[in-house]
Amino acid sequence: MNSPKLSLTEQAAFSTIRIEVITDEGICSGTGFFYVAVAEEGNNVQGIVTNKHVIKGAKSGTFLFTVADKNGRPLMKEHVPFKIENFEQQWILHPSKDVDLAFMPIQPIFNLLKEKGIIPFLINMLPSNIPSDETLQKLSSVEDILMVGYPIGLWDKENNYPIFRKGITATHPAIDYNGKPEFMIDAACFPGSSGSPVYIINESNYVDKNGSTVFSDRFLFLGILYAGPQFTSVGEIKVVDIPTKKDTVTVSRIPMNLGYVIKARKLLDFEKTIKDLLKAKK
Repeated sequence: MNSPKLSLTEQAAFSTIRIEVITDEGICSGTGFFYVAVAEEGNNVQGIVTNKHVIKGAKSGTFLFTVADKNGRPLMKEHVPFKIENFEQQWILHPSKDVDLAFMPIQPIFNLLKEKGIIPFLINMLPSNIPSDETLQKLSSVEDILMVGYPIGLWDKENNYPIFRKGITATHPAIDYNGKPEFMIDAACFPGSSGSPVYIINESNYVDKNGSTVFSDRFLFLGILYAGPQFTSVGEIKVVDIPTKKDTVTVSRIPMNLGYVIKARKLLDFEKTIKDLLKAKK
């Protein structure tokens, strides 16, 4: 987080971006967020993160950027679309095939927008926003969470503003659910929510694991939504990716208002992959 002029929840809102893709199946939508994968002095690599399944088969994709004014603040009613062809090929996939994350460097986009006199307003997630294992251990099994994104493609079109969904952790964030680097949340996870960041945000105060009130802000970037269990008409429970089209899920599959969240620490794996790619280009 890097804008003290905004509240924590406002910063969380501007950390996301709506992604609209065109595939053979039609127009789909998902959620992305801004993240600095390599954070070194003079060598930052800034980009957008979403799920692999959001961009799979995408022939083109469009981002919608909020414009910043001359003082670096967001112009709520001014935003600019940026369309990219061969969209799927522009992403760097997470090195593990079992981790549903993809990263796109966006400095080239910013350079093109700057040539037109446009500076986007956004809030980057940083590696320092990712809680350590020690911090996660201090959390309660049940914590209030906020998920920010674009469920069924909904957003405030006038102001290019995302939708907040509130829920709780359904499994402890410090524990790897079923041995995978993920945990579960109890929240309404609709199509379009794929790629949504999941946060703990407390402004002014919060109650800690021991029941004591802490008079301080708290911001933890817990992870990224990617899938959820669904109850089928024949009584089976299946884990499926959160789809990008609202008509993808038929009535034979009933969402259970649970979601699987990839732990934010898996974003750290992009650093080595990106550095290796940069070395290969030299």
